Amino acid sequence: MHSSDNDPYNRTQAPGQVSSQGNTVKTLGGVIETTAPREGFLTGSFVWMFVGVLLSAAAAAFVMATPSFQEQVADLYFFLLIGTLGLGIGINALLTRISPMVALGLFFVYALIWGLLLGIIVPIYVGTAGMSGVVSAFLGAAAVFGGAALYGVVTKRDLTSIRGLLFVGMIGLIVVMFLQIFFFADSSAASIAIGMFGVALFTGVTAYDVQRLKKGRMPGVSSESATVQGALALYVDFLMLFLMMLRIFGGSR
Repeated sequence: MHSSDNDPYNRTQAPGQVSSQGNTVKTLGGVIETTAPREGFLTGSFVWMFVGVLLSAAAAAFVMATPSFQEQVADLYFFLLIGTLGLGIGINALLTRISPMVALGLFFVYALIWGLLLGIIVPIYVGTAGMSGVVSAFLGAAAVFGGAALYGVVTKRDLTSIRGLLFVGMIGLIVVMFLQIFFFADSSAASIAIGMFGVALFTGVTAYDVQRLKKGRMPGVSSESATVQGALALYVDFLMLFLMMLRIFGGSR
């Protein structure tokens, strides 16, 4: 019979004790919280993020290859867009109440819906920049994302110091995008400028998110569910970089 001291799932450890799994267990008012091993947590977030990107790419390709379905998606475009917003907020809000498998399933639904939307968005830029422009935008987004993620992993600087600046930048980006819709809809210069600002902004957001994930998961959430939350954050970062790159390459042709 094995000793409970060797049981990695033993929950009777003293406050602050580090288990053989590398988890720090804290007890406060009878509530036990754990911090997942950082390397495995960050890796898991990247893995599910890449799966989400592949799912979106497959869905977008299907929509683009099926004109009749593309028309149906176009009719539901704004409903689907609002749906992604609500689903993204819902996943983060419900992490403590739903199982990791449900959270992962909702993330896949989120990625699938965005794939459908991309099946409508990408052809617009194919028409202005050609397929080569879209491919360049994707490769550019991948390169920037990879560089920002690497910086977030290796930098010794505490990026929480730029959190407020990033938030203000997000608000500013939303405002100027709405202004373009109503006042500069046909301006390629405005589209390129917004794209460049967006790339700079989400480069910082990506580095910040990766460093945040590297430091460990959010308290009160299982490591599996928090991995899904990390995947969602990274997925959105890459998606926004891609959409901003599309503005740059599409507006420059």
